[in-house]
Amino acid sequence: MTSTRIPPASATPATAGRAAIAARTLRTDRWWLQPAVTFAVLFAFVVYSTVRAFSNAAYFVPAYDYISPFYSPCLAANCADGASHLGQPLGNLGIISPALLILIVPLGFRLTCYYYRKAYYRAFWLSPPACAVAEPHAKYSGETRFPLILQNLHRYFFYLGLVLNVILTYDAFIAFKGKDGGIGLGIGTLVLLGNATLLWLYSLSCHSCRHAVGGRLKHFSAHPVRYRLWTWVSRLNGHHMKFAWVSLIWVALADLYVSLVASGTLTDLRIVN
Repeated sequence: MTSTRIPPASATPATAGRAAIAARTLRTDRWWLQPAVTFAVLFAFVVYSTVRAFSNAAYFVPAYDYISPFYSPCLAANCADGASHLGQPLGNLGIISPALLILIVPLGFRLTCYYYRKAYYRAFWLSPPACAVAEPHAKYSGETRFPLILQNLHRYFFYLGLVLNVILTYDAFIAFKGKDGGIGLGIGTLVLLGNATLLWLYSLSCHSCRHAVGGRLKHFSAHPVRYRLWTWVSRLNGHHMKFAWVSLIWVALADLYVSLVASGTLTDLRIVN
């Protein structure tokens, strides 16, 4: 008995190449909701932080040493009186807001973050807007060309971000200031402490942190300390997206709270004077 060989489907002219589907996607769920929400939140944050950075006002409460995370460390001579906890090495910046120099580090860190790349690539560039949804771009060059090749700077922004986290932690501790110079506790203290904690969680759950701790090791058994640290960071890494969003929203709320207290719009509720 002779058998007849059936040619593969790819060899027939009718099915050669990709399937001709006119619709952009066959998904019937609300796939557009997540990129739309991501766009709205990120756009709102960009607008708010830009306005606050250029305002150069209402960012320090001298009575309790509350300083906005957008303006810390304030290293210029034109900072608000008492806000320069680490000196004024930048001199007088004139009309330039000190926040414009400070925000370079957190902006660079988040802009090059592996998770945020996915978030804003989908929400702003529609590349792609969601899984199984065609993108409008005809070509894809990856992150090998300018400006996306600058994403490789992420690890360096990570290290600079750690320095900034130390400073913001210091800001949180000096916010335990009472009216008479003793130890005090207010809502602003808790806000700044929560901000520092969330930023540490966001930074330590970063993919670059995971690689720095346990990357390039051939045998974990020869490095038990680094292996233990790697397992801890790996657990945090599983929640990196959550920490990215919560810390982003919290840092904006921390700035808002300090600005409201500094402008006299809101009175800080004291738990311990």
